[in-house]
Amino acid sequence: MTRPTEEVEYEQMLLGRHSLADHRGGRHKYALMDRSAYILLSRLRVQGPMSNGELSDAFGLDASTLNRQTAAVTRAGLAERIADPDGGMARKFRITDAGTELLDAERERVVHSLDQVMHDWPDDDIAAFAGYLKRFNTSIEELSKRPWPRP
Repeated sequence: MTRPTEEVEYEQMLLGRHSLADHRGGRHKYALMDRSAYILLSRLRVQGPMSNGELSDAFGLDASTLNRQTAAVTRAGLAERIADPDGGMARKFRITDAGTELLDAERERVVHSLDQVMHDWPDDDIAAFAGYLKRFNTSIEELSKRPWPRP
């Protein structure tokens, strides 16, 4: 490889093949929810209630894709539609207690997997890696103009 970004591309491609980085239900025997639900519920949890339009802008998804995802989490009881807490006309989606509980369980499963993968890494290396990932994600968010709120 001639450029460092080529190595990043290759390693990112390899990361995508691991079940640890892939939340699709069924691919990993311990997966509790699919990737889209994991990401959607994570956003609702950090940001609070969001309308269809806000979610569409946040994710860069068309209305039909977003409607399928919100319908799935709503049917499963993981999110619910509520009146806008700020008094606006649009109804908003909010994570339910069941959604919070399942999201917490899924996140714990992923953290447990990461603990196993990085069991022999010094804490300083893990912290540095997390810092680089945050910087990488933030750079993507700046380019796409879709910042992700962080807790």
